[in-house]
Amino acid sequence: MPLKFVLRPNEKVIINGAVIGAGDRPGSFFLYNTANFLRGREVLKEEQIDCIEKKLYFVIQLVYIFPEDSTLNLQRFASILDETREARPDAAKTLDEITRLVEGRNYYRALKLCRKLFRAANGAAVDDGAEQIGGGADDDDTPTTDRMP
Repeated sequence: MPLKFVLRPNEKVIINGAVIGAGDRPGSFFLYNTANFLRGREVLKEEQIDCIEKKLYFVIQLVYIFPEDSTLNLQRFASILDETREARPDAAKTLDEITRLVEGRNYYRALKLCRKLFRAANGAAVDDGAEQIGGGADDDDTPTTDRMP
């Protein structure tokens, strides 16, 4: 069964590194094979990085969206993970789970868990950057399609 996407007007999605956007009207499309994707609201831009948790999210995002550069970005991930562990000893269990997910190549779920660290770092309030990349997108769907026609 294919995965159906519905994009709102002017909404974007990244599929296997390609940015796809809707026009002035909503549109739907289907993915019939394996693909990695992030909705526009889940994408963190480099200029939005204002804390170590977002730096960690960004590097996981790079590994996920650009697998051709994963060797370098996984090295960056290890370094940033160490920094995050130092800065957030209270989040050791979550960081262990993020590490396990990244090692298992389940990058989307690692990103989702990392977004929760933004809220925890800000006293359970979602800051502007987290709203732009997560704002209500905490549904359990993992956007790696594995569906055939």
